[in-house]
Amino acid sequence: MSSTPGENIQDYTGRSVQSEDFVSPHLVERLAATLGGAPASTDVLPPLWHWLLFQEWASPAQLGLDGHPKRGGFLPPLPELTRRVWGGGRVEFGARLRVGDRIVRTSVIQRIDEKNGKSGRLVVVTVRHELIGGGGLCVREEQYLVYRETDSGDTTVVGAAAKMGTAAATVPCPTAPPGAFSSQVLPDSVLLFRFSALTGNAHRIHYDLPYARQQEGYPGLVVHGPLQAIWLIGHLQQELAIEPTRFEYRAHRPAIAGRPLTLEGWREGPLVRLRTVDADGILCMSAEATLG
Repeated sequence: MSSTPGENIQDYTGRSVQSEDFVSPHLVERLAATLGGAPASTDVLPPLWHWLLFQEWASPAQLGLDGHPKRGGFLPPLPELTRRVWGGGRVEFGARLRVGDRIVRTSVIQRIDEKNGKSGRLVVVTVRHELIGGGGLCVREEQYLVYRETDSGDTTVVGAAAKMGTAAATVPCPTAPPGAFSSQVLPDSVLLFRFSALTGNAHRIHYDLPYARQQEGYPGLVVHGPLQAIWLIGHLQQELAIEPTRFEYRAHRPAIAGRPLTLEGWREGPLVRLRTVDADGILCMSAEATLG
C-alpha cells in the first residue's frame, strides 16, 4: 500500500492543515450570474457555495498533466493512480457564512481506503473540513477523493465511495415516486469553463475535450460533481423554500456536457431524496437532504 518505495500511504492519515480565506461579494455575484439567477440574499452564502473558497492555484510548472497541482504535500501523491475525481461527500450546516466574513478552515485526512477489483486498484481519501466564521462553526464537511488507474477501462465514478461500494450499473433508474418535483438543465462547455474558473478547478476533463476523450476515455466534457450538488440543493430550496441542515451526495456516473440533465427530488418524512439523471435515464448523482 505504498505510493513510492518505502512510503506507506496510511502515514498520511491524521495529517492536518489550516488555511484562511475571505468571502468575496464578487465571487458570489459571478457564480449567481453563471448559474443564471440570483441568491435569495446578497448577505449570506447559499448552501454549498463555500466551494468558491480556499482555491489552490499553482504556477504552470507546478501543474500535472491533468491540470491539477502536482501530487504531494497535504494529500498522498499516489503517482501510479493517475485519475482522480471528487466521488461525493457529506456536509453539515451551522452558522451562516456571510459575505465579507474572514473564514478559517481546518482540514484533516480522516481515513484512506484501498480496494482492488475488476477495475483495478482504487484508493479513496476521506478529508474532513471545518469552517469557522464570525458566527462560529459554519460548515462541517467530509469529501471523498477517488484515485484510480488510467488503464482501468472504466469511466464509472464509484458510488458510495467512502464505503468502497461497487460501480453503479448503467441501467435506467426507477421512476421517481408520485409527488416528485423535477426540472432540467443543459450544461454546456461555456458553463463548465466558467464554473471551473470560479472554483479554481483546473481539471482538464471539464474544459479540454481532446484531453477528456483521448487521455481519460470520456465521451465528452464531464460536468463537475460539485456543480450537480449545487443544482440539487438549489432545486430543493426553490421547490420547498427550506434550507437543509445536512446534505449527503454520491457520484455514480459521469454527466456529460451537451446532454440534458434532469434534477429530481421527493420528500420522505424529514428527508428529501434528490438525484440527477441523464438523457438515457441513468443515475449520475444521488443525494439526501435532512430538513429541520
